[in-house]
Amino acid sequence: MTEPSGSRSSPTGMLSADSISMSEDVRDYVFENSRRYHKYSEGRYHFPNDDAEQEREDMQHAMFMLLCDGRLHYAPLENPQSVLDIGTGTGIWAIDMGDEHPEAEVLGIDLSPIQPLWVPRNVQFLVDNIEEEWVQPANSLDYIHSRQMAPTIRDWPRIIAEAYKALKPGGWLEIQDLKCVARCDDDTMPDGDLCALYAKTLTRALCRLDIDCVYSVENYPRWMREAGFVNVQETVLKSPVGTWPKDPHQARIGLYNRNMIYDGLHGFSIKPFTHGLGWTPEEVEVYLVDIRKALLNSTSHIYLPFHSVYAQKPFEPNTGGSS
Repeated sequence: MTEPSGSRSSPTGMLSADSISMSEDVRDYVFENSRRYHKYSEGRYHFPNDDAEQEREDMQHAMFMLLCDGRLHYAPLENPQSVLDIGTGTGIWAIDMGDEHPEAEVLGIDLSPIQPLWVPRNVQFLVDNIEEEWVQPANSLDYIHSRQMAPTIRDWPRIIAEAYKALKPGGWLEIQDLKCVARCDDDTMPDGDLCALYAKTLTRALCRLDIDCVYSVENYPRWMREAGFVNVQETVLKSPVGTWPKDPHQARIGLYNRNMIYDGLHGFSIKPFTHGLGWTPEEVEVYLVDIRKALLNSTSHIYLPFHSVYAQKPFEPNTGGSS
């Protein structure tokens, strides 16, 4: 764990003794196949952190805000004082959360120090690996948020158990993810649709790297209950890919989603396909030519399921699960 951005003290005493100085590998990067990756805990995260990826992440945030009607969360928060955003990326969600809840101290954690320096006074960022032991004190947080982390986390039950310990009684955990499966509710998606096959190929590549992103999304509710959470709720929305919906708002979501995916194809693919599937970089590039064409020219009414699962730490110890 390393020092948070800014000079203010960290909310809820979250820093460990070794977080005083910034180690060299935190501010350093590694480069592979023309993309830039994090150096700290090198290899844990298989997607780039360069400028192109940051722009895609911000487009993704805009898409999610449209999809969720401007909601940053579905958990029924009441005057949260301490918020943790795991896998904060560019920090855009944490910044918006800090603006929306000026009474809260918001901490965003990520492996990459790519967040802006000028942020609301109640927002801080910290370079850390959430797949290692958490240093957040027990019973210290009101809300923990995670979004689009299914393609990165290897052991979700452990993460959820750590979140349970860190939350105050009555606090909330919320996990939001697009499920990497192309769905269609009519007959417009043919067998062998290239966009659907790409989603399967990416899922297979990540599985080779010990990350089963589809299985994870399907099992968040169960894992939360097993950890001891109560009031588990799940909201599932359809995020269209492309401008096929007749509803203008849904078509706009689809436009943002398609552009976000198009811009991210190389970053999504290059490391999982070369490391997980053994492809050469040249094979990846050639493969993506057809995927890009299919994405732009598809007449299939495809959407990606969006899952938001939230749950509450009980006010009294829950004997039905571990704490």
